[in-house]
Amino acid sequence: VQLVESGGGLVQPGGSLRLSCAASGFTLDNDAIGWFRQAPGKVREGISCITKFGTSYYADSAKGRFAISRDNSKNTVHLQMNSLKPEDTAVYYCAARPIFCSLWRADGYDYWGQGTQVTVSS
Repeated sequence: VQLVESGGGLVQPGGSLRLSCAASGFTLDNDAIGWFRQAPGKVREGISCITKFGTSYYADSAKGRFAISRDNSKNTVHLQMNSLKPEDTAVYYCAARPIFCSLWRADGYDYWGQGTQVTVSS
């Protein structure tokens, strides 16, 4: 059972990135997938989540800029991040739990990926 994040990198302020969370060893069909991030010296922060049924949630920091989507045929969840700011710089993690989102408790998730670094800087 594994989650693997990809798509991170270095981007200028105002730019965009699309993160992906791919599952192996299990199917995501029955799971809610959350995206969290952690900047150096800060606690892990929940930013978005999508339920098994496709209902999405966003933290205030992500509303209007980020969009979460799922592609069950590819066993993948995406996080489209637009209008990125330097304060979005962090390691981004995806996590899985059954059916519904746990907003925004990291301890409510059963499986975690290793994270992908996002750096927003000019």
